[in-house]
Amino acid sequence: MVNILAIGDVVGENGLNYLSRTLRSLQREYNADFTVVNGENARGRGLLPPDAEEIFSAGADVITLGNHAYSKREICNYLDETRNIIRPANFAAAAPGVGECIAEAPFGSVRVICLIGRKDLDYAPENPFTTADRLLAKSSAAVTLIDFHAEATSEKKALGWYLDGKVSALWGTHTHVQTSDARVLPGGTGYITDLGMTGPSDSVIGMDVQQSVNMFLGLPKDHYRAASGVCVIEGAVFSVDERSGKCSSVQAFRK
Repeated sequence: MVNILAIGDVVGENGLNYLSRTLRSLQREYNADFTVVNGENARGRGLLPPDAEEIFSAGADVITLGNHAYSKREICNYLDETRNIIRPANFAAAAPGVGECIAEAPFGSVRVICLIGRKDLDYAPENPFTTADRLLAKSSAAVTLIDFHAEATSEKKALGWYLDGKVSALWGTHTHVQTSDARVLPGGTGYITDLGMTGPSDSVIGMDVQQSVNMFLGLPKDHYRAASGVCVIEGAVFSVDERSGKCSSVQAFRK
């Protein structure tokens, strides 16, 4: 049995610093054998190559992205050149980077796939359900993990049930609010609707509180500012049989 550590969206400089300070101890606490971190908000909106390097140095084996994958254009060449950082696979085929990777771990190969949802996001990606079918049909690994970066809880739930028994674990990212539904589905797929975030706890999904309130009051919009202050790191640990690829338990955490 191996432990897969999945970390919620890293938000801003404070969240990135907190990840760097805490991830190694978290890996020891949960006896993590493999770690996936969603890093698409490390620069508030998007990330730069030095941010990705810091996430890898902190202990991530794979970095996943989402709707802000290209918010910083400087990342594009890095995505084409660097293994183990993946953007949504259902983006256009010509988009920079790739949507899946095979990473090597001490216990064997791990396949990680990133997908983005279509419900209530201002994007027009391919269908994530049929994209998953296509990717899973062309090759296999005993342990397969999916980060589904989506807004709607219904879309995340539906994909979890759709892929139950076909992947080891599927978790949601993007909303930055951890859900309380971590479980193993009947077919052996570990699931949680959203991991949460790594960033300032006194915030609105990691962003400055007053700026966010002003936006909802209808005041003129300003550039997003990540909040400051004490941070939290949220995610989940999936215990997976490395031979069968089946998940036996899921534990969400907040530190």
